[in-house]
Amino acid sequence: MSTEIKVPQLGESVSEATVAKWLKKPGEAVALDEPLVELETDKVTLEVNSPAAGSLSEIIAEEGADVEVGAILAVLAEGAAGSAAAPKKDAPKKEEPKKAETPKAAAPAAAPAPAAAPAASLGAGYPLAPSVRRLVDEHHLDPNTIPATGKNGRLTKGDVLKYVASGGEGVVAPSVPDRGPREERVKMTRLRRSIAARLKEAQNTAAMLTTFNEVDMTSVMNARKQYQDAFVKKNGIKLGFMSFFTKACVTALKELPAVNGAIEGDEIVYKNYYDIGVAVGTPTGLVVPVVRDCDLKDLAAIEADISGYGMKARDGKLTMAEMTGGTFTISNGGTYGSMMSTPILNSPQSAVLGMHNITQRAMVMPDGSIQARPMMYLALSYDHRIIDGREAVTFLVRVKQCLEDPARMLYDV
Repeated sequence: MSTEIKVPQLGESVSEATVAKWLKKPGEAVALDEPLVELETDKVTLEVNSPAAGSLSEIIAEEGADVEVGAILAVLAEGAAGSAAAPKKDAPKKEEPKKAETPKAAAPAAAPAPAAAPAASLGAGYPLAPSVRRLVDEHHLDPNTIPATGKNGRLTKGDVLKYVASGGEGVVAPSVPDRGPREERVKMTRLRRSIAARLKEAQNTAAMLTTFNEVDMTSVMNARKQYQDAFVKKNGIKLGFMSFFTKACVTALKELPAVNGAIEGDEIVYKNYYDIGVAVGTPTGLVVPVVRDCDLKDLAAIEADISGYGMKARDGKLTMAEMTGGTFTISNGGTYGSMMSTPILNSPQSAVLGMHNITQRAMVMPDGSIQARPMMYLALSYDHRIIDGREAVTFLVRVKQCLEDPARMLYDV
């Protein structure tokens, strides 16, 4: 009995994907629920698992092919067919009982062992996913030395990132004479193509401007220092900067609803909910998971959501539902050392806040003294079709006030 492996539902408004990597070859045995192929959509990479045990008899859609929901990817031969392929190599040995007396005849059976553990495979012999292979090559690592925590012993991107962060040493980088070709052409991933199209669309559609301000981070840093231990003890998660910025933005959005709105046709849609997108950089590109109902959540709940999304993003496990429907976005280029930037709108949203790195700068205080203060530049890019300059500047000033005096958010003043 054979079963057709088809492209599953990919999420709302997503009807097409690209075959990124086949994890099995025709004729190979397949276990129930074992990953067969990786599909790449505009925003996420997902695995298609086997609905039954058997063997992969035929691959219909090759790597790189664009496929629609419901399209046939491969044909699976159910039952014992998958395991029948392996005994064929041993079958001739059953016809050689006379040679069984010779010890040397058994030696070839062990010969394939060294080939069963190539550098591109781990654990049960699964090949590395493209994103994992890129990380391994980038850091010159031996994948067989990295602890794997994925399903059935597969190595995940999270495993590699954790290994690198813990100080894992890579193999010796190739010498200059062996640096390879001067150029390499690689087809853009579907995620990268989607990012490029959306960013260009935002530039072409919106009347985009950026306004800047700076914020003294002393109060926020003192609050984190004073309450960090108690916060961790109570909530099991660290108190970061993002929750403060998220709450500050919600306060400002409530006062300036146009910044939380969007243009649809010839109408302006004012949104009375606050779903904040938090831009996260991954090895495959920028993704923006959305923290829902931030006006109803405290700092701990927001930090927990952001932390969870960060881990999912690194492992490529974010779902489409987790990255759609945001009303406003925060992008933290400061994590990469950025001092100043002009973030691009996350269409159809009308504004995005850019955070940057914190540096000690000499500031003239109200009493005339000069002090070294931890300062951060803020940038608000906005769609001038819906947001006036006065509203944009006022929004950024309000965010600055909330961060320099967090008690304002508590008392709503």
